[in-house]
Amino acid sequence: MAERFDAIVIGTGQSGPPLAVRLGKSGRKTAIIERAAFGGTCVNVGCTPTKAYVACARAAHVARHAADYGVHAGGEVSVDLAFVKARKDRIIGASRVGVERWLRTAPNVSVFQGHARFAGPHVVQIAAAGAPPVELEAPEIFINTGTRALVPAIAGIDRIQYETNSTILELTTLPSHLAIIGGSYIALEFAQIFRRFGSRVTVLVRGERLLSREDDDVARAVQEVLAREGIEFRFGTEPRSVEPLAGGGVRIALDGESLDVSHLLCATGRIPNTDDLGLDAAGIARDKHGHIPVDGQLRTNVEGVWALGDINGRGAFTHTSYDDFQIVAANLLDGANRSADTRIPAWAVFVDPPLARVGMSEHEVRASGRPALIATMPMSRVGRARERGETDGFMKALVDAQTKLILGASIFGIEGDEAIHTFIDTMTAGAPYTTLEFAMHVHPTVSELVPTLLDGLRPLQ
Repeated sequence: MAERFDAIVIGTGQSGPPLAVRLGKSGRKTAIIERAAFGGTCVNVGCTPTKAYVACARAAHVARHAADYGVHAGGEVSVDLAFVKARKDRIIGASRVGVERWLRTAPNVSVFQGHARFAGPHVVQIAAAGAPPVELEAPEIFINTGTRALVPAIAGIDRIQYETNSTILELTTLPSHLAIIGGSYIALEFAQIFRRFGSRVTVLVRGERLLSREDDDVARAVQEVLAREGIEFRFGTEPRSVEPLAGGGVRIALDGESLDVSHLLCATGRIPNTDDLGLDAAGIARDKHGHIPVDGQLRTNVEGVWALGDINGRGAFTHTSYDDFQIVAANLLDGANRSADTRIPAWAVFVDPPLARVGMSEHEVRASGRPALIATMPMSRVGRARERGETDGFMKALVDAQTKLILGASIFGIEGDEAIHTFIDTMTAGAPYTTLEFAMHVHPTVSELVPTLLDGLRPLQ
C-alpha cells in the first residue's frame, strides 16, 4: 500500500528543495526524492563547478599578463588540473552536503533516495538498488528533474571516449588538443577555460556564427576576444564520423579532411530528464523535445501536477528554475497570482569578459516592427574598464519610442553580468528608461555608465 503524503517533490535542483521546505512549513506532509546527487545540475555539474573553473582559468590568464601591470612573477605559468578538480570537488561537496542537511532537518519533510517513476496520476514508485520498491501517493506532485547533455548522432560516437559538460569536469590531466562541437554558451565557456589552462582548443560550429540567440555584433565581439586568446573556430562544419586513434585520442572526419585531437567535448545542447519518469502512466504530456508543457503557473495537463525548472522549457537557467519555485510557492501558499508568462528573460554567458542580456535583442525588436530607440557604447568609455585594462566589448540598450519602456539590453564587457541588473530591475518595475537615465550611480563602476549610455538613444533605423 502506498504511503500517503500531502505533497511529493521529485528532484533536488533549484526549485525542489526550497519548495519542499516551504510546503513542509505550511503544514503539508512532504516527500522529496533524489536519485543521485543533491543539488541538481547547478550544484554538481553546472554553474558551481564551471564557475569554479572559470575562476581558476582567469587566475592563469591574469598571471600570464601580470607584466602588463608592472608585476613580474617570473617563470612559466602552468595549471595543475588535478588541483583544479580537487578545489571544485570541495566547493560542490560543501553545497551538496548543505542541501541534503537542509532537507533532512526541515519540518514535515521526508527524504527518499532512488529513481522515481509515476505509477498513476498521483502515485510515485521509488526504485533503489538493493532495496524493495517504495510507493508514495499525494494530491500535489512537483517535478524538478532537470536536463542532461545531448550527445549528437555521429557515426562512431559509441566507439570513442568523448566528454560532456559533466565528464570533462572529472579530468585530472590537461587535454593537449580539445575539440568542441557546438557554438553556444556551454561550448564557449569550456573553450576559454581550457585554452587558458593551456590546451589547444578547436571549436566546430555547424552554422556560420557563434551564439545564434544573440545579435550579430555581439557574436562577432565575443568571437574576436576568444580568437585573440588562441581559440580556433571552424564554421560551417559538422563531424561526419569519429573513430578512436591508436594510443588514445579521436579522429574527427569533417568535409574533405580529418582532425586528430586528444579529447572531444560534445556541447550541442541539453535534453530534459523526462523519458524515464513513467509520465505515460500518469497521463502527463510531453512535447517533441521531451519538455513538459505547462501554463503560466507551471501546471501540467494533469490536475495537481506541476513541472518546474529546465524540464518545462521555459528557461534552462538556475535563476529561472528558482523563479519557478517562487511562482508556485506564491500562488499555492500565499494566495498570489504570479505567472511565468510575464517573466522577463535574462541570462549571462560566463566567458571573460562576460556577456549578459535581458529582454529583446536588436534583431527581435526590428522584427517586431515597433518604433524604437537604440544606444550603444564601447566599454573603452568605462573608467572601471580602463583602470583594469579590460576594455573589450560594448553596451547596447533598446527602448520603445512611444512608451519609453526598456525593451532589452546587452552588455559584453567587464562586470556586465552585474551591471545588467540595473536594466533588469528597471524593466521589472515597469518604469520608463528615464528612471534609470537619471539615477545617480556610484563612481567608478560599470553601472555608472548606463545612464550615459541611455543619454545617447537615437531612432532605430
